[in-house]
Amino acid sequence: MKTFSERVVDFALSIPKGRVTTYGDLARAAGAGPMASQSITTILAKAEKNGVKGIPYHRIVYAGGKVWLNEKYRKERMDLYAKEGIEVDEKGRIFGFEDIRI
Repeated sequence: MKTFSERVVDFALSIPKGRVTTYGDLARAAGAGPMASQSITTILAKAEKNGVKGIPYHRIVYAGGKVWLNEKYRKERMDLYAKEGIEVDEKGRIFGFEDIRI
Protein backbone atom coordinates (compact mmCIF):
# COMPACT_ATOMS: atom_id res chain seq x y z
CA MET A 1 0.00 0.00 0.00
CA LYS A 2 1.31 3.44 -0.89
CA THR A 3 1.95 6.09 1.72
CA PHE A 4 0.06 9.36 1.85
CA SER A 5 3.11 11.14 0.39
CA GLU A 6 3.35 8.68 -2.50
CA ARG A 7 -0.35 9.15 -3.27
CA VAL A 8 0.07 12.94 -3.19
CA VAL A 9 2.88 12.73 -5.74
CA ASP A 10 0.89 10.33 -7.95
CA PHE A 11 -2.18 12.56 -7.91
CA ALA A 12 -0.14 15.71 -8.55
CA LEU A 13 1.55 14.11 -11.54
CA SER A 14 -1.84 13.06 -12.93
CA ILE A 15 -3.32 16.58 -13.11
CA PRO A 16 -3.91 17.09 -16.84
CA LYS A 17 -2.75 20.14 -18.77
CA GLY A 18 -5.29 22.92 -18.71
CA ARG A 19 -6.81 21.74 -15.43
CA VAL A 20 -6.16 22.63 -11.79
CA THR A 21 -6.87 21.28 -8.33
CA THR A 22 -6.55 22.79 -4.89
CA TYR A 23 -4.18 21.80 -2.11
CA GLY A 24 -7.20 20.60 -0.12
CA ASP A 25 -8.58 18.59 -3.05
CA LEU A 26 -5.20 16.94 -3.50
CA ALA A 27 -4.96 16.07 0.21
CA ARG A 28 -8.47 14.57 0.18
CA ALA A 29 -7.78 12.60 -3.03
CA ALA A 30 -4.71 11.14 -1.33
CA GLY A 31 -6.83 10.04 1.63
CA ALA A 32 -6.42 12.76 4.25
CA GLY A 33 -8.43 15.65 5.63
CA PRO A 34 -8.17 19.32 4.69
CA MET A 35 -5.53 20.09 7.34
CA ALA A 36 -3.12 17.82 5.42
CA SER A 37 -3.20 20.38 2.61
CA GLN A 38 -0.58 22.32 4.55
CA SER A 39 1.92 19.54 3.89
CA ILE A 40 1.43 19.23 0.12
CA THR A 41 4.18 21.64 -0.97
CA THR A 42 6.69 20.05 1.42
CA ILE A 43 5.83 16.56 0.18
CA LEU A 44 6.20 17.57 -3.47
CA ALA A 45 9.44 19.48 -2.89
CA LYS A 46 10.92 16.45 -1.12
CA ALA A 47 9.82 14.17 -3.98
CA GLU A 48 11.42 16.53 -6.51
CA LYS A 49 14.63 16.62 -4.49
CA ASN A 50 14.58 12.80 -4.54
CA GLY A 51 14.37 12.71 -8.34
CA VAL A 52 10.70 13.00 -9.27
CA LYS A 53 10.50 15.10 -12.43
CA GLY A 54 7.67 17.13 -13.94
CA ILE A 55 5.64 18.04 -10.88
CA PRO A 56 3.07 20.58 -12.15
CA TYR A 57 3.14 22.96 -9.19
CA HIS A 58 1.28 25.60 -11.20
CA ARG A 59 -1.76 23.30 -11.46
CA ILE A 60 -2.14 23.15 -7.68
CA VAL A 61 -3.84 26.32 -6.49
CA TYR A 62 -5.40 27.82 -3.40
CA ALA A 63 -9.08 27.42 -2.58
CA GLY A 64 -11.26 29.65 -4.71
CA GLY A 65 -8.85 29.52 -7.64
CA LYS A 66 -6.16 31.87 -6.39
CA VAL A 67 -2.74 31.07 -7.81
CA TRP A 68 0.61 31.41 -6.07
CA LEU A 69 2.66 34.16 -7.66
CA ASN A 70 5.73 36.03 -6.54
CA GLU A 71 8.00 38.41 -8.38
CA LYS A 72 10.71 35.81 -9.01
CA TYR A 73 8.39 33.26 -10.65
CA ARG A 74 5.48 35.42 -11.87
CA LYS A 75 6.45 35.49 -15.55
CA GLU A 76 7.32 31.79 -15.67
CA ARG A 77 4.04 30.79 -14.04
CA MET A 78 1.94 33.15 -16.14
CA ASP A 79 3.60 31.72 -19.27
CA LEU A 80 2.71 28.19 -18.12
CA TYR A 81 -0.91 29.18 -17.50
CA ALA A 82 -1.15 30.89 -20.90
CA LYS A 83 0.41 27.90 -22.66
CA GLU A 84 -2.25 25.64 -21.11
CA GLY A 85 -5.12 28.02 -21.85
CA ILE A 86 -5.70 28.91 -18.19
CA GLU A 87 -6.69 32.54 -17.82
CA VAL A 88 -5.58 34.36 -14.67
CA ASP A 89 -6.72 37.87 -13.75
CA GLU A 90 -4.53 40.66 -12.40
CA LYS A 91 -5.30 39.62 -8.82
CA GLY A 92 -4.10 36.07 -9.43
CA ARG A 93 -7.49 34.37 -9.70
CA ILE A 94 -8.34 31.82 -12.38
CA PHE A 95 -11.22 32.69 -14.70
CA GLY A 96 -13.72 29.82 -14.82
CA PHE A 97 -12.00 28.08 -11.91
CA GLU A 98 -14.84 25.64 -11.20
CA ASP A 99 -14.95 24.63 -14.87
CA ILE A 100 -11.32 23.51 -14.95
CA ARG A 101 -11.04 22.21 -11.39
CA ILE A 102 -10.67 18.47 -10.97
